[in-house]
Amino acid sequence: MRYNRWKAYQQQLSHRQPQPRFVREIIFGKRRKVRYYQITKGDTPDPNGDRSWYIMTNLEGQIDLQVAQLYSLRNWIKYGFKQVKNELGWADYRLTDFASIQRWWELVFSAYLLVSLQAQNFQTLADEPLSGQSTQLTAPSRLIAKFQQHPWWEDGTTWNSALNNIRLIIQP
Repeated sequence: MRYNRWKAYQQQLSHRQPQPRFVREIIFGKRRKVRYYQITKGDTPDPNGDRSWYIMTNLEGQIDLQVAQLYSLRNWIKYGFKQVKNELGWADYRLTDFASIQRWWELVFSAYLLVSLQAQNFQTLADEPLSGQSTQLTAPSRLIAKFQQHPWWEDGTTWNSALNNIRLIIQP
């Protein structure tokens, strides 16, 4: 196992001054497609401190500083997923037996599918005919157009808009 030299960089933070951080690559034997890095924060590199992270990536090229900057986004990504889970009620189950948990996740995945189908990418794909297929697939588009006439329909592209529209579609 070989530790490369530490490389210093300035971590850009929102609403605060940049902080000094250090990154180095760890190589097991010879360099492979999957690479390992150690990142620390502080004024000096401290490999024995509790302020180090070890990460693994398959990104190619000279990416030492890029991987460190990308890794810093993990908190924002986790925060975003937590907000989505809370909004959809996916974090609220308290079940203990397997059958109940399985039913819960079927509901969760069904809800996720319905919300995902409202995403802009899926809607534009639904409007385009597949190669070698006629344009007779207009019934779903006409159905969506009817739903869009509802006074509470939201044209936005956010999760809240999609969730609102799903509720309008599935309500009796």
